[in-house]
Formats: sequence, structure tokens, C-alpha cells
Amino acid sequence: MPKRRKIKRNKVQIAKQDRIFYAIAFVVLLFLLVITGYPILYILSSAFSSRQAVISGRVFLFPVDFSLEGFEAVFEQKDVLIGYRNTIIYTVGGTLINVVITMLAAYAFSRKDWPMKNFMVMIFMFTMIFSGGMVPSYLLMRDLKLLNTPWAMLLPGALSIYNMTIARTFIQNNIPYELFEAARIDGCDDFRYFTHLVLPLSKAILAVLSLYYAVGHWNAYFNALIYLNNRNLYPLQVFLREILILNEFDNEAIIDEELMMVKQGMADLLRYALIVVSTAPILCMYPFVQRYFVKGVMIGSVKG
Repeated sequence: MPKRRKIKRNKVQIAKQDRIFYAIAFVVLLFLLVITGYPILYILSSAFSSRQAVISGRVFLFPVDFSLEGFEAVFEQKDVLIGYRNTIIYTVGGTLINVVITMLAAYAFSRKDWPMKNFMVMIFMFTMIFSGGMVPSYLLMRDLKLLNTPWAMLLPGALSIYNMTIARTFIQNNIPYELFEAARIDGCDDFRYFTHLVLPLSKAILAVLSLYYAVGHWNAYFNALIYLNNRNLYPLQVFLREILILNEFDNEAIIDEELMMVKQGMADLLRYALIVVSTAPILCMYPFVQRYFVKGVMIGSVKG
């Protein structure tokens, strides 16, 4: 009986410790949610508020004097529509190229019977540490006649070694090699095995890779500044950067205080609207791949 009482007492003590731990974890996570979620809520509320509400500081949690003035000012710029079109093309086309090349490389590196596997792994990993730099990259793009073409936004960085390693680990851990041997016995070649078996069984990692690459292409602007001079090819981020710069002004150069307040309010409202415009499409993508996201991150935590 004393032994049973001791075991019961230990269980009660452990349960009490668990409750304390869960309470602390809940408070910490709630605090992190507030400090990360409030800025997003504030930006959304400010973007849908009036200029007077924003400049007077009346926006706190929800929109005040609901208005689309900021978005109207953004989309009055024809360049924004051009940028949206180009960014969608670069994001869809670039992501497709990235995922295809990444999965092909990952499949090759997951094969146990590839005689040059270790040597090629060393070469690929070397590129993660060392690169040619910006000037050699520009000269390469120039010699390949890719400057001022959409390919300048699609081909550079077509393969991420980190993402390829994640995909290779997924294939090795989730698709048994015996399946390949059985397919070979039935007369299945590599291409058919890859398209009919590997890809259908890799939907989780395909979703994760698509999200990674799509976010990178949607936010890309540095390559456009280097490789593009034609404004009709600029992505959205470049145009938004220009709009923000053009709407900056010198307060000391404005004598009329009322005019200064109006310009300041419009600049702030435009800034919030631009943030919403540039991030909303990617945020809308996340819920569709959220269930695969954690799994993809965990796959990448162990690299074989």
C-alpha cells in the first residue's frame, strides 16, 4: 500500500508540473502572438482607414473611417499593374523551373547506385559556401545574352542546394529503394519511375518547395535592379520601391503646415497600402500548404 501511495503521489506531482509548464508555455506563446500579430493587424487597419485617421493616430486595432484611398492611390500608378503582371509570370514560371530542377537533382542524389554521387555532392555543397560574386554573375548573364530578358529573373538561382538537400532527404526517408528495384524488374525506366511513382508520393515536399521558391520570386527585386533596364519587365517590388521613394519629401522645404500634414498623411497611408498589396498574395497561399510546412521543416532538420 505505501508503494502505491508513493506512485500515486508521484503521478500527481508530475501532473502538477505539467500544468505549470503548459501554463508558462501558453503565456509565452500568447506574448509572442501579440508582439508579432499586432503590427500586422495595425498595418491592415491603417491601410483601410482614412488619411486623417492615420495621421491623427486614431488607428489602434480596427480601421477608422473605412476608406480605400490608399489602394486607389497605389493602383492609379500604371506601373503597379505592369509589376503585378510581371511578378506573377516570374513567380509561376520561376517556381515551376525551380521545382522541376530541384526534384530531378534530388532524385539523382537519392539513388544508391550512382557511382559519382559522393563527388557530385562535394561539388554541389561547395557552391553553398563559395560563389563567383555579383560582377562575374553580371558578366555571365551578359555573355549569355540574358540581360533585359525575362530569363534574367527566372534562370539565376534555378537550383537551391539547401532545398535540393531537403527533397533528397524526403525521397530517401519516405520512398523505399525496394520500390525502385521492383519497378525495374517490371521494366520501368528512370523517367517513368520518377514521373509515375516519385512525384505522386512527394506531394508534401512539392508543396513546401513551391512555397519556398514562390516567396523568393515574389519578393525578388535585386536581380531586376542589376539585370533589367526595360521598365516593362520590372517586377512589382521594384515599382513599389520607386513609389515609396517618389513619395518621400523634405519637411523643411514645405512652409505650409497644413500641406505638410496632408502630404505626410498620404505618404503614411500609401506606405501601409503598399505593404498590404505586396504581401497579400503570398499570405493567401500559406493556408493551402500550411499542413505540409511543418513536415517539410522537420525533414530539413536532418540531412543524410
